[in-house]
Amino acid sequence: MKKFFALLLALVMSLSLVACGGGDTANEDTSTDDTATEENGGDTATASDVEIAVVLKTLASEYWGYVKAGCDAAAADLGVTVNVVGPGAESEIEQQVSMIEQQIGAGCDAIIVAPNDAGAASGALASAIGSIPVLSVDTNVGIEGQTSFVGTSNVDAAKEGGLWAAEQAGEGANAVIIYGQEGDNTSNMRREGYQAACDEAGVTVLDALSGQNTTDGATKTMEDLLNAYPDQIKMVFCHNDDTAIGAMNACKNAGVTDVTIVGFDGNESAVDLILAGELIKATVAQQPYEMGYQVVEAAVKAINGETVEETINAPVEVVTAENGQEYLDSLAAMQG
Repeated sequence: MKKFFALLLALVMSLSLVACGGGDTANEDTSTDDTATEENGGDTATASDVEIAVVLKTLASEYWGYVKAGCDAAAADLGVTVNVVGPGAESEIEQQVSMIEQQIGAGCDAIIVAPNDAGAASGALASAIGSIPVLSVDTNVGIEGQTSFVGTSNVDAAKEGGLWAAEQAGEGANAVIIYGQEGDNTSNMRREGYQAACDEAGVTVLDALSGQNTTDGATKTMEDLLNAYPDQIKMVFCHNDDTAIGAMNACKNAGVTDVTIVGFDGNESAVDLILAGELIKATVAQQPYEMGYQVVEAAVKAINGETVEETINAPVEVVTAENGQEYLDSLAAMQG
């Protein structure tokens, strides 16, 4: 009798399961808008399950804040999770390497890096190559097997800024270059671009020194340059806008007014100074928000097995007093 009831109970449970799982399929949601399906593997993951790690050079910078904003906007539009992290400063190479390793170890579906040191980042990313999409933004890691690089040509961009300044200063003007972190690939390329502009325009580069990517570091460097070349410097080409502000501070403290300072990045703070008539006369503006958006978009495509271009170029413009307000309006629109 017990056996009979056990069999009966099993039959009832089986029928119940059929009713729950097999019922009327007419009302099932068969939409694939938010799914990425592996055709032959049978694995289906919703977009909300996708996690992308982004390790920037730092988050303690207006410029990288725009990159993060672009990443966050793409995440919201595409319905994926994006975790954006970065060390306290661009000089913190070991901290960034540790962050890369932590993100990979946590099991992300793709990783995006803006390397402070390409060699160090390559070592940290080696274990991810071939397992998940690996992308670079702003600065190219250049590791073999990398999925894509989204950014600008730093050489060409710096050259544009250098040529603009040379035209303003006229023939026979001397310049100095305050580059970024020693050994940083971006710094090397921007320095190369500034030097190329000076060579083309017949400008003498008196010296080139590191400003350590910081305002305080650039202030000290500019003080040293002013002491070494009194009344000779007419143009100062800077690695980024923080460096340009540091150079400006040193010049103002020394009572130097006849100098054209060029920054790089297109930060709002720098453009405000340009419009106010300060010594910073131009900044080479990348499109950090767009880069952040495009690199996340490319990562999602790669995760879904779509073809992604190895290099995705972002445009630049030289922002001056003539177009500064229009540029600020565009930044405001990006921030909503």
